[in-house]
Amino acid sequence: MCSPAQAARLIPPPSLSSLSGLPQFTPQQLPSGSKVSLSDMAAKVCRLLLSRSSVAVASPFPVLGVSSHRQHQHTGTDTLSGPFVHQSVRRGHSLRSSGRATLFSQPRAPLPPQGWKGTPTWPTQRLLCSPAVSEEVTVVYHNSLPVISVRLPSRRERCQFTLKPLSDSVGIFLQQLQAEDRGIDRVAIYTTDGARIASSTGIDILLLDDFKLVINDTTHLVRPPRRELLAHEEAERLNDVKLLVQQLYTTLRIEEHQLNKEKELIGRLEDLNSQLRPLEKVKEELSRKAERRTTWVLWGGMAYMATQFGVLARLTWWEYSWDIMEPVTYFITYGTAMAMYAYFVLTRQEYIYPDARDRQYLLFFHKGVKRTRFDIEKYNKLKDAIAEAELDLKRLRDPLQLHLPIQQISTSKD
Repeated sequence: MCSPAQAARLIPPPSLSSLSGLPQFTPQQLPSGSKVSLSDMAAKVCRLLLSRSSVAVASPFPVLGVSSHRQHQHTGTDTLSGPFVHQSVRRGHSLRSSGRATLFSQPRAPLPPQGWKGTPTWPTQRLLCSPAVSEEVTVVYHNSLPVISVRLPSRRERCQFTLKPLSDSVGIFLQQLQAEDRGIDRVAIYTTDGARIASSTGIDILLLDDFKLVINDTTHLVRPPRRELLAHEEAERLNDVKLLVQQLYTTLRIEEHQLNKEKELIGRLEDLNSQLRPLEKVKEELSRKAERRTTWVLWGGMAYMATQFGVLARLTWWEYSWDIMEPVTYFITYGTAMAMYAYFVLTRQEYIYPDARDRQYLLFFHKGVKRTRFDIEKYNKLKDAIAEAELDLKRLRDPLQLHLPIQQISTSKD
């Protein structure tokens, strides 16, 4: 506690502007029987001015200290000269910023020069808290290549993706994101207007304007740095370079592509043959039965014709004469012609022995299919797929498709 001498030596006389914030009471508000000494008065003035100075020092730093409306009241009565004054000291309370919030303080309003009269007026401060802008996704150019830094959601680690503007696309960038962090369920890129950007869009086109990167449920606004656009002639030259790079890539990778495609076709053929093998066994059994029955029908027709020839010969030379049997043979021949015409009407095919034999074979075969419930549709689809794969493999091994001379291929085969 300060003595009266120390108070007089250390503290200058208060001016009206410095003491305008002190509360005052009228004599009617003073408690009866209160007594004041000069030492108590000086001590209270010392404490009051020290507290006022601490608030004034802390107020220029809005992040560390601000004035508060919480009051710490001191019990007891204090006096200043004649009147008794009940002091209420306001102390600054420090505020700790949480997260990455930034505090902005408004300047205090000037105090009106009220002197020692009137209601006490204490300066107040208002705090405005706004979230700091977090740069979750940034784009920089390193060695003329765009480097996109993204904070991955699983471990909250920043990862850099170096992209190639000429060959990479949006789809490649999204695939790299999902491959780097398995916790990403959904990732897409949208324009600032909310339209989704296609996966085939080039990286050079993407970085021309601002865009939004959506990772799961979080949206990041990406502002790539502005770069000067190429002139028309330089753009055409760049397109020519792209075309040459693609042709060179195709030329260098053609052998590897041919080998991979051949392995793929061979594997597909093996898979199809494994599926066809059990069906092929059933089909061979049905085909063998149908072939045997068709052969019986052919030999039956031969036996019928031989029997007919023998009967007509017996009747013509032994039993009757030719004059009697001639009309009979005529009607037999005409009846046979009518039967052939009826075959054409029913089948819409000419009665030719090979076609008739094949038709009879198919009839017997499909009867066996119905009896054994053989899946002939699946069998036909597998056969078509195998034929298509074999044709593709044959075309792939064609010298013109390999872009190699025929002599070199024949030499390599030898």
